[in-house]
Amino acid sequence: MATAYPFLSPAWMNAARELRETMPLPDTAPPVAVRMNLVVTDTPFDADVHGHVDTTQGEVVIEDGHLEGPDLTVTVDYATARAIFIDQDAAAAMQAFMGGRIKVDGDLTKMLAMQASAAAPDANAQALADALRDITAD
Repeated sequence: MATAYPFLSPAWMNAARELRETMPLPDTAPPVAVRMNLVVTDTPFDADVHGHVDTTQGEVVIEDGHLEGPDLTVTVDYATARAIFIDQDAAAAMQAFMGGRIKVDGDLTKMLAMQASAAAPDANAQALADALRDITAD
């Protein structure tokens, strides 16, 4: 069994990066080219977590830090981010968005296009999602 780390902790980010580098890439390209900054609030750490998602090179890259000139910036609380990224709970994402717990500054249509594609990931993308769940502490 894999060692589990708190979601979005530096150790989790390093383990997630290693998984992305060693596992097969998804067979399908992301449906939309997007540069999205993420701000995760209410974390169990000393500060908010800042990261980004970039699909402009044909694969989904999730990393620390913010991009310059993003298409959008999404601010979400820690529990909701975990439900979306680890539990892959689309209903929780929709409830959080409708309840104002997900704030979007920028091109909302790109975020919605990404969300729609997450409904049916290919086998390699699902294997990576499962591996990320395995390294995430409860």
